[in-house]
Amino acid sequence: MEPEVQSRRPGTLKKILVVVAVCVLAAVGGVFAAVAPGLARGAIESEAGSTVRTSPGIASPVIAPVKSEATPADGAKQVNPAAPVSLQVTNGTIERVTLTSTSGETVEGRIDAGGTGWSAAAPLKFNTEYRYTYVVKDSAGRDTSTTQSFSTVSSSHEADAAIYPLDGMKVGVGQPLQIIFSEPVLHRDAVEKAITITSSAGQVGAFHWHSDTMVRYRAENFWTANSIVSMDMKLFGVDLGNGQIANFNKKVNVSIGDKKVAVADAAAHTFTLSVNDQVVKTLPVSMGDKRFPSARGYGVLMEKKRYDHFRASSIGLKPDDPAYYGDKDVEYTIRLTLSGAYIHQALESAYPFIGNTNVSHGCIGFAPDGAAWVFENMGTGDVVNIVNTEGDYAAHDDGFGDWNIPWSEYDN
Repeated sequence: MEPEVQSRRPGTLKKILVVVAVCVLAAVGGVFAAVAPGLARGAIESEAGSTVRTSPGIASPVIAPVKSEATPADGAKQVNPAAPVSLQVTNGTIERVTLTSTSGETVEGRIDAGGTGWSAAAPLKFNTEYRYTYVVKDSAGRDTSTTQSFSTVSSSHEADAAIYPLDGMKVGVGQPLQIIFSEPVLHRDAVEKAITITSSAGQVGAFHWHSDTMVRYRAENFWTANSIVSMDMKLFGVDLGNGQIANFNKKVNVSIGDKKVAVADAAAHTFTLSVNDQVVKTLPVSMGDKRFPSARGYGVLMEKKRYDHFRASSIGLKPDDPAYYGDKDVEYTIRLTLSGAYIHQALESAYPFIGNTNVSHGCIGFAPDGAAWVFENMGTGDVVNIVNTEGDYAAHDDGFGDWNIPWSEYDN
C-alpha cells in the first residue's frame, strides 16, 4: 500500500519561508529582526537620536564623535591671566561658548569662520575662578554641553610696579626712566623685551639694573632738549620668576625741557648754571667741609620744597657731636640724594662763609637771593656736576647717579 501523502496548505509554506528569511537576515546583522511582525521591539531609531556608532552598521552610517580641546585644562590652578583661553574642536562645530567669573562677569570671545575654534577677546583677572561652558554639535546634529573651571594666579603671586617719571611730567635732560617692581625680577630679559622706549630725537638707550627690583633706562648722553621720551610697557602676564606675574600694561610720555646743567665747584665756591650750553648765572656757595665733603660727580635734581625741616639725627649726628645742629627749618630746598644732600638756602650762621669757605654737611648752601633764583630756575631732572671736592661718588642708587656710570658699563 502506498503511504498516505499529507498535503500542506499553501499558507503554511509561506510562513515557513518567511521565518527562514527572518533568521537569515538576523544572522547578517540583526537589523531586520527589529521590524519583523511578531518579533519587532519598535521602529528603527534615527541616527540623530541614537548613541554614536563606532563601527559600520547595515542601516545607519558611522558618526565620528566630536573631539574638543579646551585651554586652560579643567581644574587648572594659578593660570596666567594673560594666557590664551581657547577651544578647538574636530568632527563638529562650536555652537556657543560662555566664559564667566564666579562674580558673574562675562569674558567676551569669538568663534572663527569655520566654527571649529573659539578664543577669548579680553585678558582675565588675577585671583579669580572662571567657569567655561561650551556647546558643540556633531555631524548628525546632536548637541553636547560641557562645563569646566579653572582659577588664575593668586594675589600672592601678583607683581606691581612704581614708574617714574609719571605720565605727562616735564623733566630735565638728566632724568633716567625708573621702574621699581614690588617683587624680585629673575627674568630680566623678558622684562626688557616687554618694554619699548622711543625718543622723538631718535636717541637709543640702555637698561641698568640697580637691584633685583629696580631698573633704570637712559641714553648714552643727556636727553635732547625739548624732546619727547615715550615708554610703552606691555608687562601684563610677564613671568618675573618664582611664579610672580606682572599685572599691568602702561604707557608713559615724558617731556624733556631745556638743557640745564650746573657746575658746583668746591674749590672756587661757585655754582654756575648753563642753559642749552650757554652760561646764564654764577652764584657764590658754601659746600661740604673736610669732615662732610660734597659727593663728586653728576647729581640729578629730585623733589623741591619751598620750606623744609632738617634734623641732624637723620644723618647720624648726636647731641654730643660738635657738628650737631639739632632741628632746623630750611628754605628753598632741592634734593640731590636720598641720603640727605640738598641745594638750599644756607643757615644764617653760614652766611659769612658763602663764596669763601666750605662749612656745610655736604649740601650746597646759597645766600637767600641765590637760593631763591636756583629754586625758580631749576627743577626735577636738571643736572648738577660737583667738581674739585674731596668727597667720593654717592652710591648710584642714592638718588639718580646713573650719569656717573661709564656708558660701557651701563648696559650690564
